[in-house]
Amino acid sequence: MRIASRLCLMIIGLTLTAPSIAAQDPLKKAIKARQGEMQLRAFNVGPLFGMAKGQIDYDAEMAKKLAGNLKLLLDLDNGRAWAQGSDIDNYMGDTTALPKIWTTYPEISEYGKKYAIAVNELAAEAGNGVDALKSKIGPVGNSCKGCHDDFREKQ
Repeated sequence: MRIASRLCLMIIGLTLTAPSIAAQDPLKKAIKARQGEMQLRAFNVGPLFGMAKGQIDYDAEMAKKLAGNLKLLLDLDNGRAWAQGSDIDNYMGDTTALPKIWTTYPEISEYGKKYAIAVNELAAEAGNGVDALKSKIGPVGNSCKGCHDDFREKQ
């Protein structure tokens, strides 16, 4: 009976601790971190696209802040969020990142450079009128789309 009780307690303990052990997986943390960054990017760029398309009234101060937020995100060092192995082959259901992100260096870095240039140019112009915003928002969207088209599972 003692052995059965101990075995039951051990199974219950493992059942209760397994989720916390899984939550400590550094690659899952990396996936969550980069998804969080992408959500912040989308949260800030969405209204800028809306202003450029005339779906939202242009607000120079807001446009300047939103573009500045994108620049702040760009300036963060989030390299740890892109840990090798944190791809769809290893974490299906948790990410759509294709493994080729980590096998195509330095090609992948060109996408990052294009995004950085586009965001910096947008941040410099977004508050200078809707025409200035329109002239700089396209390259931001194109740089995002290019990387997503090539390095993210089609959704």
